[in-house]
Amino acid sequence: MSVETQKETLGFQTEVKQLLHLMIHSLYSNKEIFLRELISNASDAVDKLRFEALSKPELLEGGAELKIRVSFDKDAKTVTLEDNGIGMSRDDVVTHLGTIAKSGTADFMKHLSGDQKKDSHLIGQFGVGFYSAFIVADKVDVFSRRAGLAASEGVHWSSKGEGEFDVATIDKEDRGTRIVLHLKSAEDEFADGWRLRNIIKKYSDHIALPIELPKEVTAAEDEEKPAVEWETVNRASALWTRPRTEVKDEEYQEFYKHIAHDFENPLSWSHNKVEGKLEYNSLLYVPARAPFDLYQREAPRGLKLYVQRVFVMDQAESFLPLYLRFIKGVVDSNDLSLNVSREILQKDPIIDSMKSALTKRVLDMLEKLAKNEPEQYKGFWKNFGQVMKEGPAEDFANKEKIAGLLRFASTQGEEGEQVVSLAEYLARAKEGQDKIYYLTGETYAQVKNSPHLEVFHKKGIEVLLLTDRIDEWLMSYLSDFDGKSFVDVARGDLDLGNLDSEEDKKAAEEVAKSKEGLVERIKTALGETVSEVRVSHRLTDSPAILAIGEQDLGLQMRQILEASGQKVPDSKPIFEFNPAHPLIEKLDGEQSEERFGDLSHILFDQAALAAGDSLKDPAAYVRRLNKLLVELSV
Repeated sequence: MSVETQKETLGFQTEVKQLLHLMIHSLYSNKEIFLRELISNASDAVDKLRFEALSKPELLEGGAELKIRVSFDKDAKTVTLEDNGIGMSRDDVVTHLGTIAKSGTADFMKHLSGDQKKDSHLIGQFGVGFYSAFIVADKVDVFSRRAGLAASEGVHWSSKGEGEFDVATIDKEDRGTRIVLHLKSAEDEFADGWRLRNIIKKYSDHIALPIELPKEVTAAEDEEKPAVEWETVNRASALWTRPRTEVKDEEYQEFYKHIAHDFENPLSWSHNKVEGKLEYNSLLYVPARAPFDLYQREAPRGLKLYVQRVFVMDQAESFLPLYLRFIKGVVDSNDLSLNVSREILQKDPIIDSMKSALTKRVLDMLEKLAKNEPEQYKGFWKNFGQVMKEGPAEDFANKEKIAGLLRFASTQGEEGEQVVSLAEYLARAKEGQDKIYYLTGETYAQVKNSPHLEVFHKKGIEVLLLTDRIDEWLMSYLSDFDGKSFVDVARGDLDLGNLDSEEDKKAAEEVAKSKEGLVERIKTALGETVSEVRVSHRLTDSPAILAIGEQDLGLQMRQILEASGQKVPDSKPIFEFNPAHPLIEKLDGEQSEERFGDLSHILFDQAALAAGDSLKDPAAYVRRLNKLLVELSV
């Protein structure tokens, strides 16, 4: 054993202490995940060496045969995992094994539910897979040396998972990392070749480099102990390069879990080989649930990039648009150079062609999921719907395709559920309907009960109810679908076209003409608070509403801009009243101009509240209302 120098004892980060306690005392539902996580980390270390060796071949140190070895000692009750990948320096060891990446720490702890099975699914997703070793081990030793450093700069890390770890400098001849797990007394089942072989075949068969286990052979006559040979127990071939007919669903699922650090199976996947002008393989996955950083648009994202089966880059974001940032997978190109960089990817015309094709591949996959597995698509939409709504603004070429994947709540849909597609909406549209009607608002209850819908309820016309903060912005990029234009029922002068009979239109014109005097009187009373006053065609039960000008920002967009500190353009609403309502009839007969003005302002403020807006002068509204109540009680 090499001599240890510069030995010191350090404390774990607070979050690591909590995590270790969880690993040691709680997560027993799936113990064998420790081997999967350690093999996955070793595979990443080998990939990193391959990548760095492209520009620095000396890092291979003459040992270009890359592999992972798993061995065991029944008597000592140990399991050892060794790779000849990139390895770690002393600083790397202290940083990576003593702390959890800040981006994942708080979220990992926040997502813990107390349910062992659910919590164990979080391991790996937050970059904490190494600590799963403590599920089965009461002591872990790590021996490592980074490729390119001298043999004397090896490092030994050791911990019993009790709040601190030892780290020392050692001599280590070979680059890479060796992890020794000292098994707990109740976990010696893992110090068994058959058990380890089955775990590797189950979880890591897809790893594209050899995973070797020792195979005992008969000793030669002049030897005291049998020689040890190593045998590869996994396929050790890149899964995405194999024909689809040769890959089982279970293999696709395990490969997804490996690259996504997820313990749930994906919803769907698409495996394709493209030949011709461009040659590449792709394997794309739709996750079953959203990652914790989905709404952080600057968070790392993208596909794993290989060039001729050589790993080049994790999270290559240039192959898919930002609204598809949740897609996981691999792309392996024959047309890119091995020294490709992120900067080169952004300028390469080959990438544009691949991005276009891969984007359509994902959208086709989602269309298929929506058609064949509608219940699963509901789950997808619940997790990723708001991100998909970024699509029409970012991807004009696929706007119609994306629109077909959108789901909305509606006046005829399930209670508050976003399940109605635009195709379904049009399929049950009224005869003669040439528009897609929608209404935006803050909450489902608000839009469902909005006075703007009264005429639509009366005529049995379905209206889409949009309540996500992003919806008004989305609709500014969606002008039409399948040849039918979108109409905001709260905007402009509502025209139902063929859905209004000639008799209805003529009657509305006559009523509007008869109320011209009242229109002018209300306009005078409300003054600069409105841009226009008119008789409403929207209302059947309510006295008044506020409509938005055709070119004005809606309430959602105004609130988003205000929240981000941006200047919001001035605009005034349109006041519409229902001439048949008793309050309007009373207003029309009011002789006192002061009282008329108060009543007009009360109706205006009530219409603003019904629209989900806040009052500009709440005190004035309360004062006018109290005054009215006092007069009524006299």
